[in-house]
Amino acid sequence: MHLRNGGTSVLVDTSGPGLPVIVHWGADLGSPDSAGLAAMVLATLPQRVSGGLDVPARLSLLPLEATGWQGTPGLTGSRSGRFFSPALSVAAIEHTDSTLTVHAADTTSALALRIDLAVDAAGVLSSVLTLTNTGDDHYDLADLCVTLPLPTTATEILDTTGRHLRERTPQRHDFTIGRHQRDSRKGRPGADATLLLAAGTPGFGFERGQVHALHLASSGNHRLAAEKLITGSSFLQAGELLAAGEIRLAPGAEYSTPTVIASWGDGLTELSARIHTRLRARPTHPSGPRPVTLNTWEAVYFDHDLDRLTALADAAARVGVERYVLDDGWFHGRRDDTAGLGDWVVDAGVWPDGLGPLIDTVTGLGMQFGLWVEPEMVNPDSDLARAHPDWMLQAAGRLPALGRQQQVLDLSHPAAYAYLLEKLDALLVEYPIGYLKWDHNRDLVDAGSTLTGTAAVHDNVLALYALLDELKARHPGLEIESCASGGARVDLGILDHTDRIWTSDCIDPIERLTIQKYTGLLVPYELMGAHISGPVSHSTGRRHELSLRAGVALFGHLGIEWDIASLTEDECTELSGWIALYKANRALLHTGTSVHADHPDPAVDLRGVVAADRSRALFVFTQVAASQFYPVGALRFPGLDDDRDYTVRPVFLESTGTGNGQSPLPWSQRPLTLSGRALRTIGLQGPVLFPEHLAVFEITSA
Repeated sequence: MHLRNGGTSVLVDTSGPGLPVIVHWGADLGSPDSAGLAAMVLATLPQRVSGGLDVPARLSLLPLEATGWQGTPGLTGSRSGRFFSPALSVAAIEHTDSTLTVHAADTTSALALRIDLAVDAAGVLSSVLTLTNTGDDHYDLADLCVTLPLPTTATEILDTTGRHLRERTPQRHDFTIGRHQRDSRKGRPGADATLLLAAGTPGFGFERGQVHALHLASSGNHRLAAEKLITGSSFLQAGELLAAGEIRLAPGAEYSTPTVIASWGDGLTELSARIHTRLRARPTHPSGPRPVTLNTWEAVYFDHDLDRLTALADAAARVGVERYVLDDGWFHGRRDDTAGLGDWVVDAGVWPDGLGPLIDTVTGLGMQFGLWVEPEMVNPDSDLARAHPDWMLQAAGRLPALGRQQQVLDLSHPAAYAYLLEKLDALLVEYPIGYLKWDHNRDLVDAGSTLTGTAAVHDNVLALYALLDELKARHPGLEIESCASGGARVDLGILDHTDRIWTSDCIDPIERLTIQKYTGLLVPYELMGAHISGPVSHSTGRRHELSLRAGVALFGHLGIEWDIASLTEDECTELSGWIALYKANRALLHTGTSVHADHPDPAVDLRGVVAADRSRALFVFTQVAASQFYPVGALRFPGLDDDRDYTVRPVFLESTGTGNGQSPLPWSQRPLTLSGRALRTIGLQGPVLFPEHLAVFEITSA
């Protein structure tokens, strides 16, 4: 069966005795007839070899030991140790040109399986597995993973790691025989989690090199793996990482995996563009202009003073801010981060007249008002914790080790869920709040339910999604940001229920270049919070010019994290100019294709966004560090139409002058017109810039 859509083909062999096998996933195969498809399948059948099984096992949609598969199986579980090796066989198949549903069963193990595959208009392959217990006793599920094959050319692995303030750091290594596995056991993906797992040809980059990758759309514990066997089979695998006893299927009960999103491309730009196109086609995807946002955290921290916050609102309106978000410190007992979480009422000691006076000022200035919350957390020093210690996740009556002076509420506990819904709904009813910055500031350990005594991460993720959906249903138009110690919960599961992610608590533009580049493999710019910090970074201590801080933040959902109330007139004018540049280009930035040039010099970063019709583009060249080359050489601009002529203009270019020895560049004196092919292959001579400075280019059809 040939699934075909969006430039992607998935060829599935359903003729064998076991579950179907994906023969090809990737480039479009065209429209071969049935004989041609059959020939492709026959061409890939394995050969029996000395020392192997008489019938070589193939990598099916759910590899099982019962078929002779000796790699990692896609399903493990048992009934108290029995029926540990199911032998599923196909019962029925349904398909369209772009979807395939396989129904399978094993009457001996009393299990039924549904496999759903779909290739969407963007060429993204998605898969969900659903397992049903058809027996009379419980079935304890250990693992159920989506498994997708890789071509033999995939010999290098790319994933990401990180920490708080430095998320999504890329790492590469050879894809050798064996298993490369990335587990997340933090109850959320975590700052060190890999955003996706990719494998491709050696040295694949953003511009070229065949690469395949998958992502698990889930906000809890998970496992991603790449495995290569001595038989030559290599594959990617993804699934929820389940604790012992976490999924115990009663008779008739079922479990569905989170959706696995898989993409491919000739280079990472094509791979990520498919995912971005898929996200932008969702009916819930933000469709209007993404408002310039000012968040008060790095401006005032816990110093909530009405006069100071009002002055900040006045300054925000002057420079063009459209959304004002009051961060942590507004609720009962919250003077620092050691107390108050869980008590979601306005602190009368700080706000004797409630939040109304500030909100009236903000909305009167034409801005939307937003509020920070951290509903899943509770400080032991809070009225809630003292009244309901049984609402906190714990194991065997033992509270977990503290993290950031807080514990985690059990959202799967009906009373705790109802309490949070009531408190948050009351705030949204009382005040015109259009935006919630929803934080989550610690990893989960010993995350068990006091009601069941069993692990509860899975149930808490589902309860979180339900809570977010219910609040949005009750308050149409409400937007919610997913923040988790910065960027520790970035996944397509949470983004199905929220409207953007906070990319990182680190706003240092040099750090943000890497963080935003690799977050962008999955998340398009309109869903990625990117703020302009103050002159000195609060997380690294580096000092940078406004041009660098603002230029890097252009590629995202722009905001400000800075006390701008005391800026000089010149500083306000400069900041207003950058905000105006963002507003003039945000339709392009948030609908176009994000591209990265594979420049050989690590001191050079060139990235841009090209319009969907390739009529225009915006690029930023950053001199990240001092280069060994002087000048840096040509800047090549990928992603344009080879056969179209373009005019290139510098929108922002710090004077290179001649006082430091360099001559002016011709393109800096007057606009140049070049073909897209020339810009891609020859490029422009890069300007001489000081380290940690940048230039912005506008490219338009001539």
